[in-house]
Amino acid sequence: MRFTLSSTALSSKLFALAKVINSKNSLPILADFIFRTEGNTLYLTASDSENTMSTSIELSECDDNDSFAIENHNLLEAVKGFSEQPLTFEVDKNNMNVRIIYQNGQFTLPIESADEFPQAQTVSESAASIDIVSALLAENINRSIFATAQDDLRPVMNGIYFDINQECLSIVATDGHKLVRNKLYDIKRDAEASFILAKKPATILKNMLAKDASIVSIKFDDRNAEITFSDTKLVCRLIEGKYPNYNSVIPQSNPNSLQIDRETLLSALKRVQPFASDSSNLIRFHIDGRILQLDAEDFDFSKTATEKMSCEYEGQTMSIGFKGSAFIEILNNFDSQDVVIRLSDPSRAGIVVPGNQPENQDVLMLMMPMLINE
Repeated sequence: MRFTLSSTALSSKLFALAKVINSKNSLPILADFIFRTEGNTLYLTASDSENTMSTSIELSECDDNDSFAIENHNLLEAVKGFSEQPLTFEVDKNNMNVRIIYQNGQFTLPIESADEFPQAQTVSESAASIDIVSALLAENINRSIFATAQDDLRPVMNGIYFDINQECLSIVATDGHKLVRNKLYDIKRDAEASFILAKKPATILKNMLAKDASIVSIKFDDRNAEITFSDTKLVCRLIEGKYPNYNSVIPQSNPNSLQIDRETLLSALKRVQPFASDSSNLIRFHIDGRILQLDAEDFDFSKTATEKMSCEYEGQTMSIGFKGSAFIEILNNFDSQDVVIRLSDPSRAGIVVPGNQPENQDVLMLMMPMLINE
């Protein structure tokens, strides 16, 4: 079999697919890319057995329909330095190798039979489906993924929860200490449905989705999801189990409201945080009138830091403790100029929202307080 294609098209597709492949695999064939030709189209596939991604490239010529497998590392090393030029693959099934010819030379790599490659999971015919704008999905995954957990005892916390009903689609992540909830009011469904997307496919989507108005189609059942975007399809195993009732932990009444420039608060936290105790990373927020004071201390090493800044505040004078590194993460995942921090008392969760909500969305982040010694 012989076929020809663009070197840059092949390189970009292979490096995207390589994100699925694990460094160590239960089956040796899972270290390979699968090549399958059909007419003038080349289909490329990679898998780690739980996540399978496939994409396609148009061929300038092809003389047969066939399939084979190539180990990923050697091929990636071979193609990554090419400038734009045609590559011709000459596949020899008798000797189980492929000769790849380029403008100034050629190289030969061993191939394997694609028949040993495990078939991707499929979603059932009764699967639910949603369509979402690519840029919107990428934005919400990026905003949420930092709040997922690494919890072997509660694996449902290790993914991003998609919860759709007649009102909206909610995209949620929490590790028990911080929580992100995004409501997308343009996406709704008469019958309620939900799924938990594991962190690995979520990260792949965050990095691959186009920041444009193209549509991403998601079909899902109790076990698997099939996500189609552009010329790529990702089939992934979902996290099974019941997600915590995230709405129950969000306070309904936090009467004390502080509005502040996000970059100002973020910069101050980054300056103060290194002086906090390594064990707790506690930062004390003291709000009195229009002044917010941040305090950090580490008595073991005789370190302290204090910084004051102006803010807009309506409420009672209050001191409340938050984990500095986690609060920095929260602020880093907003893109609004101002943030509003809503508080009730020092023992209840604080809510952070953007000064202006994105159109047809409701973005909310929650941070559990830490005990402070007055």
